[in-house]
Amino acid sequence: MVTFDDLKSRRTPLAVVGLGYVGLPLAVALSRHFEVIGFDISEARVAELKAGGDRTREVAPEALAKANVEYTSDVAQLRRAGVVIVAVPTPIDGHRSPDLTPVCGASVTVGKNLAPGAIVCYESTVYPGLTEEVCVPLLEQHSGLACGKDFFIGYSPERINPGDKVHTLETIVKVVAGQTPEVRELLARVYGSVVKAGIHLASNIKVAEAAKVIENTQRDLNIALMNELSLIFQRLGIDTLEVLEAAGTKWNFLRFSPGLVGGHCIGVDPYYLTFKAEEIGYHPQVILAGRRINDSMGKHVAETCVKMLIKNDCCQIAKARIGVLGLTFKENVPDLRNTRVTDIIAELHEYCPNVLVHDPHADPAEAMHEYGLSLAPLEEMHDLSAIIVAVGHAEYRSLSLEALRAMFAPGAVPLILDVKGMLDRTALSAQGFAYWRL
Repeated sequence: MVTFDDLKSRRTPLAVVGLGYVGLPLAVALSRHFEVIGFDISEARVAELKAGGDRTREVAPEALAKANVEYTSDVAQLRRAGVVIVAVPTPIDGHRSPDLTPVCGASVTVGKNLAPGAIVCYESTVYPGLTEEVCVPLLEQHSGLACGKDFFIGYSPERINPGDKVHTLETIVKVVAGQTPEVRELLARVYGSVVKAGIHLASNIKVAEAAKVIENTQRDLNIALMNELSLIFQRLGIDTLEVLEAAGTKWNFLRFSPGLVGGHCIGVDPYYLTFKAEEIGYHPQVILAGRRINDSMGKHVAETCVKMLIKNDCCQIAKARIGVLGLTFKENVPDLRNTRVTDIIAELHEYCPNVLVHDPHADPAEAMHEYGLSLAPLEEMHDLSAIIVAVGHAEYRSLSLEALRAMFAPGAVPLILDVKGMLDRTALSAQGFAYWRL
């Protein structure tokens, strides 16, 4: 088995497979201490990184320029690596079942190019047991090597929060598990070279897999509770955020807010856990109930918009122009993965074809490729009947009341639906805006 000295002396390189939101920051950080091969199947992504660009904006340009990473799409380079870290996405399919295509594809690629004595460590979010039950057989089949004898496996779940410059790779405790105590110790030393917050040693790989998947399941359920409360309080004529501010004065009240739940983790990971639970004969109820609530919120926002337009005497809904500000799954990032703003747009199209979408951070080509949506420049946001502020980008927070009013059609009641609750309700109401928030 490869040793830490082999890696530290740079005699043997370390490889990171998948150079996205998770893999690139990891490869850059590790390159300060080890020889690192950064592998991605996308030749365009490799070319972009070699040219010093990063569309995810997860690594600062100066850090990317200093990084000594060997970017490549040549699979043969993986044969040189003593440790291979797999950091590919684990999405869900159209039926909300785990889509294992990326992680299985990566396992096949690594297996075909696996050096004897190497360690393969997965960072992808998976259900308990997947690494050993799905990935290991693929590695063995395509390498011709025996796991536990000729090569070894580990698991260390990623905890990257896109756009967060405070909670970074270096400042978040890293959970590490290994097939054997020796594998776990080596991986702990590798990750410990860059993670200053500390290492948590899990007793086995399944524990580490389960820990990762419940982190986001817990958050998903807490947001689902807030969303359900907002549905109740709307019917009671009570402002949800005011209620949460009042309740938040108690020291042990957990501070969560209602909203859309998308992205690469929170809206996806619970389905990995429920899939495995149903596979072993248990039908989860609380987790799936939370998922149903959160997945329904886009439809709720769109229906509320239509109802308020009708209430404001906009009877020709089919001719209304509705502006949606924001498409990414969270504020101030270009990440469009699993954004639930698309639920709002799809529901609005049931009533009104004239829906304009703007986002200063999203890639227009990606928006068209993934969702079939054309992004409009802000200058086209005019003669609107309603504005839905779906994402809390800094650019939207800085819009003046005059700039917002200028987007509406002359004589129209300026209707704003503030999904994130970020605008000044009092100021807007004082200026004659019709205002709503979750």
